[in-house]
Amino acid sequence: MRRWLAMGLFAAGAAWAQPVASPPIVFPKVVPGVAIGFPRDHGSHPRFRYEWWYFTGWLENEDGKPLGFQITFFRSRPATNAANPSAFAPTQILFAHAALSDPASGKLVHDQRIARSGFGLAQAAESDARIALLDWNLVRERSGRFRARTPAKGFALDLAFTPGQPAMANGERGYSRKGPGPDQASYYYSMPHMKVRGTVTIKGKRVAVAGRGWLDREWSSDYIDERAVGWDWAGVNLDDGSALMAFQMRGPKGEALYAGGTLRRADGSQVAFAPSDVRFVPRRRWRSPQTGGLYPVEAEFVVRLPEGVRRFRLKPLFDAQELDGRATGMPTYWEGAVSTPGGRGYLELTGYAGALTL
Repeated sequence: MRRWLAMGLFAAGAAWAQPVASPPIVFPKVVPGVAIGFPRDHGSHPRFRYEWWYFTGWLENEDGKPLGFQITFFRSRPATNAANPSAFAPTQILFAHAALSDPASGKLVHDQRIARSGFGLAQAAESDARIALLDWNLVRERSGRFRARTPAKGFALDLAFTPGQPAMANGERGYSRKGPGPDQASYYYSMPHMKVRGTVTIKGKRVAVAGRGWLDREWSSDYIDERAVGWDWAGVNLDDGSALMAFQMRGPKGEALYAGGTLRRADGSQVAFAPSDVRFVPRRRWRSPQTGGLYPVEAEFVVRLPEGVRRFRLKPLFDAQELDGRATGMPTYWEGAVSTPGGRGYLELTGYAGALTL
């Protein structure tokens, strides 16, 4: 489900863009009935307004100490004049973000890269997952394994992701509604239970790590209802081989404007949730000393299945997993490693330190 950073890309695209001449760009709509296929849909969809390749997960070093990580590559198509012949026209913008949650320090460290496509600085292939952004990159190898390298300020991630299960199409065979309007949707699939191996470098010390990860892939042109101020999302790998993705879009009074998700059972069968099947219930809040944001860092996703209601109580690896993006003009949000009885995953909480707007 991805989300907040595309908003920052809109702002970046507007800042770099020339005035839009008539007629403006018409972005394609997300519609049901479009089959997701591979390897093509691992690659970029440059006609759509934005998309992301979003990896999260839990790692352990040789001593068994846990770390949470996030690596995300974004692509945005600004609403610029498509007829502008200049090589400097920002027809596509690429952005990447990496973060590491280390309970030993109780801190989240993060870094980012951004560039317009071209000039040998940034590019995203359409045929498969192959992205280069300055000194960061993501590639899907012939074996099907993904490899991401993000040499960041103060830390570095070099991780390989091996799929452990087939891709999980969310919503209606990959058409995932995000609001009451049928156009407020994305094409969306997840790859849960990815085996992760590689190295993490912190303050010059490189250590081998292994763990389990999750990949979210979405592309869209119209993602969020204008009334929404934020959202809550979780992706959880469960120990029995099943996987949960659940989300809600929130209005200005904290009300759920829309909700959805997917449960894939251990036998591979799936349940797609209607909005009435999902509730997000805060259980404990943490106030950020930096931003004043009050986040429900401990919460439940309550989902209705054919056999009855099931509750997933999520607890953070540690509380202070907020990313304060104010210094770089990006949103401030909470995104961190969480656990539930019988599973581990990631929770994203946006709009608690100020409403998010496009």
